[in-house]
Amino acid sequence: MKTPNLASAHQPIQRRNEVFQTGLMSQLLDGIYDGELTIDELLTHGDFGVGTFDGLDGEMIVLDGICYQMRHDGTVTPAGLNQRTPFAVVTHFQPVLQRELPENLLRTSAAEILDHFTGSKNYMYALKIWGEFDWVRTRTVIKQSKPYPKMVDATDNEEIVQFDDVEGTIVAFRTPIYEQGIGVPGCHAHFIDSSLTRGGHVVDFKLKRAHVEICPGTDLRLQLPLTEAFSEANLSPDNLSEQISKAEKH
Repeated sequence: MKTPNLASAHQPIQRRNEVFQTGLMSQLLDGIYDGELTIDELLTHGDFGVGTFDGLDGEMIVLDGICYQMRHDGTVTPAGLNQRTPFAVVTHFQPVLQRELPENLLRTSAAEILDHFTGSKNYMYALKIWGEFDWVRTRTVIKQSKPYPKMVDATDNEEIVQFDDVEGTIVAFRTPIYEQGIGVPGCHAHFIDSSLTRGGHVVDFKLKRAHVEICPGTDLRLQLPLTEAFSEANLSPDNLSEQISKAEKH
């Protein structure tokens, strides 16, 4: 495996870039799945991102300004502009670093290399990984009905879908640990194949070869729901870290 030049990989951040987020991860953990923001409104804040839909109706991926809805069977369709989201993170993707990744990487090894590329752990980073994969394993939330269960229960029996010998794009955000509960600490990644018809929330992958582009986020704009359910939600449970880990299947 060819090792990249890690010592000179990352660069000082020289310009500001806003990350827009609607809703909180801790809100989803408490079963608050109804959103106020439409997809049409969301796309005015960014052309690249991840999230979910009302009622946890599948995973969201925003790529090149188009929002896609990914369902539990791995299928993908364009989302309607009038659909709503309780939680999404987007940015206007302006990469400042582009690198080839070593071949034949598993997700854990790729994460270590991306740590070197991003440098500081105190900023958010939007990551676009495009390439060929031996396989990608995904899972996707299933639409819930009211009264909504807690997220750890809603995601408890999700099936893993594996795509073999596939080309596609991983859309991801690396979030600082201090944002726990606001977002998902670490790397929150979704995958869509090159035909834009298959994908899901990334559980693991093995690369054949891939290219990564990195866009730092220096400014966070956070929009909270103006609902009674959000007002009464428990957003700081004692086992917050444990719930996030279980819901995200890390």
